[in-house]
Amino acid sequence: MSRHVVLIEDETNIAEAIRFLLTRDGWSVDVHGNGGDAVEVIRAAGPDLVILDLMLPGKSGLEVIQELRAFDDMQDLPVLMLTARGQLKDREMAERAGVTRFMTKPFSNSEVLTAVRDLHAQAYQDEPALPDQGASS
Repeated sequence: MSRHVVLIEDETNIAEAIRFLLTRDGWSVDVHGNGGDAVEVIRAAGPDLVILDLMLPGKSGLEVIQELRAFDDMQDLPVLMLTARGQLKDREMAERAGVTRFMTKPFSNSEVLTAVRDLHAQAYQDEPALPDQGASS
């Protein structure tokens, strides 16, 4: 099973910390820091999951998620939105736009790892299991 994340985050320290954490957990991580072409980057990468900052240069995370969700093949892609703005109205706007989960900064490493693992498990739980190697047909 693939474990590929596209991380759209313009704060270098946060991006590097998340990249390191997820890579250590066995994920392949592509990091991108601009909202302006984030949709193209995500579509080209074909990830299992996206981590998306709300406030980005070029285009906001809300604009990015709205554009992503307009594509049929991106409707079910799990998206974890990160933001320093944790007010209820921000969370509601993000959920209406199609964000799967919302996390406010600052967050702990374990919170990010748990959220990513949970989103991936929920999204791909319906995939057929591999046949048992010892089973006879």
